[in-house]
Amino acid sequence: MAASATIYIVDDDQAARDGLAFMLGSLGLEILSFAAPETFLAEFDADVRGCCLFDMRMPGMTGLELLDEMNRRGCLLPVIFITGHGDVPLTVRAMRAGAYDFVEKPVNGMDLLERINEALRLCDRRQAEQRAKTDVGSLVASLTPREREVARAVMAGKQNKMIAFELGISMKTVEIHRHNAMEKLNAGSAAEFVRKLMEAGWT
Repeated sequence: MAASATIYIVDDDQAARDGLAFMLGSLGLEILSFAAPETFLAEFDADVRGCCLFDMRMPGMTGLELLDEMNRRGCLLPVIFITGHGDVPLTVRAMRAGAYDFVEKPVNGMDLLERINEALRLCDRRQAEQRAKTDVGSLVASLTPREREVARAVMAGKQNKMIAFELGISMKTVEIHRHNAMEKLNAGSAAEFVRKLMEAGWT
């Protein structure tokens, strides 16, 4: 955990929050704790490096409902549930909804730290993938209208001759637009070109 990270704790039990905050804070992690999911949702930063520790059963919004709301917001922070024994079936449902892991009460400190380390590595991967997707999107946005037409035809598996016929331009012009588009996306092959277009959301 050498790199900075923020751990969000959401639990209506103050003693549980304080215990987790003390243990994790002693390791140099930034700890932000909340008694209510609604307060957390109003204040958390989805762009930080970190993860979330949620209690499953809370008054008002449950941990599962909180996870659903984070999913709707496209949040990349991994979620670990802290659960009582009777909450395990519910937590399995949460994991199917995208939760990273769960830890049963009473919490084993070393076990929790291992899960947090793994969650932070997952956060790093997710954020790197998101940055790459954003970068590709910016590159795709730089394509001219004609380059976009050619790119869509390439995605459809059409050969240069067919593209030229459909667009009413010469094969040489198609080749130029295709070359320029691939160069803008730093694609060394047609397969890589198509993959990057798909990463940018093209289908």
